[in-house]
Amino acid sequence: MADREKIIRFYKGTEGEIYAVHLLDNAEAVKKTQKFRTSDFLDPYGQEIAETIAANYPDIRVEFNGGYDGAERQCAIFIHSDFPGKINVDLKVIEAAWNDKFYHLSHRDVLGALLGLGVDRCHIGDLLITAGSAKIICTAQIGDFIINNLTQIGAAAVSCSSGSLMTIPAREERCKEISATVASLRIDSIAAAGYGASRSKMAADIESDKLKLNWQPVTSPSRTVKAGDIISMRGRGRLEVTAIRGKTKKGRTGILLKRYI
Repeated sequence: MADREKIIRFYKGTEGEIYAVHLLDNAEAVKKTQKFRTSDFLDPYGQEIAETIAANYPDIRVEFNGGYDGAERQCAIFIHSDFPGKINVDLKVIEAAWNDKFYHLSHRDVLGALLGLGVDRCHIGDLLITAGSAKIICTAQIGDFIINNLTQIGAAAVSCSSGSLMTIPAREERCKEISATVASLRIDSIAAAGYGASRSKMAADIESDKLKLNWQPVTSPSRTVKAGDIISMRGRGRLEVTAIRGKTKKGRTGILLKRYI
């Protein structure tokens, strides 16, 4: 039996509190109905919380679906061990197209246009942007709304149509290893080494809420980082702290990072 209040108390006051309440409600519903329940789209931090909650319910397992293999934003599906039926996750992909000779739109442009229509972020999965087009993974309930209402992104006229999730290839992540030495294990120091910037620039980006550590907001540049941590920066990709090595003769600490592009 899960201790609901204990779990909520653990995440209270953090970005995870809303996730925890929503996901606990789903797990409780599955426990009562002995069927399955699908959450809204979750970022990787929300997915970790879903796994934690499922681990507290002996008769419930959790699976994830973001519409295609390798999706970053995914829905959590809580499934009761006694449910014998088929699991159906109702997702759609909307294909938006514009004239790329005149307009070069970014992930931020597309997301901003969707939010400007009043679409809640929790109903939007990954946005796959290419020259002149975007694939918008979304819950089926808002698919038609997007097709009928997303007619412009910035100054660009846009046409939308329903696509097929089956045509989306598995996500291939490119990464490179970065070996460096840092003065300390502060997040501003490690992020500076990984992103090729100065510590002062990283500190300013942290103040601007551009960095996350393990998918949670970072509020202080002095936050300590350890092996296995993930640093993500808006528009710059992710860093994985692969290893923390010993001290150099000059007292600096050796680190090994993977930067995902």
